[in-house]
Amino acid sequence: MPKVPVYNMEGNQVGEIELSDEIFGTEVNEPLLHQAIVAYEANRRQGTASTKTRGEVRGGGRKPWRQKGTGRARHGSIRSPIWVGGGVVFGPKPRSYRQALPRKVRRAALKSALSAKVKAGDLIVLDQLSLPEIKTKRMAEVLKAVGASDKALVVMAQPDRNVELSARNLPGVALRPARGINAYDVLKYRTLVITKDGVAQVEEVFA
Repeated sequence: MPKVPVYNMEGNQVGEIELSDEIFGTEVNEPLLHQAIVAYEANRRQGTASTKTRGEVRGGGRKPWRQKGTGRARHGSIRSPIWVGGGVVFGPKPRSYRQALPRKVRRAALKSALSAKVKAGDLIVLDQLSLPEIKTKRMAEVLKAVGASDKALVVMAQPDRNVELSARNLPGVALRPARGINAYDVLKYRTLVITKDGVAQVEEVFA
């Protein structure tokens, strides 16, 4: 089982914690992570891009000039795709980009992402994270003390309004519930800061 230090909010080490091999000690499967990231980003696409075909563009009902005798090329409509203002050939239409990933694949990708953070030394465990008042400066001090001031994902077992509002205005910092983390979020942020309760909940939910 991988062991990582546990820090308090002042950045002092107060102990160690053993992480589950099944969650934090698996082999990092890079092709699986790539598949999960591609699916996640595809599912975020709106798919609302749309263009008009020659049948949808306004105008062009009359032949612009007679077929023969003008010396010009023959045309049947000014809304032909080769005309400026004409229809678009094979242009995008509203569609769904959704990619469905099986639950086992999503969980395996998350385990690979968490294991990658542990192996890279980018996982920081806090004994607790709570603030008596909403204070962005105090939240920034906590993250700086544990070495996670740049692009950090903070994971907690239970939502804390003071922590959430204190971190909201910090650039590059995001909060997620332990039950709702995914491989994309884990890999997107450089450092993963998670409370001991969050670790226990992740091991319970994703085991």
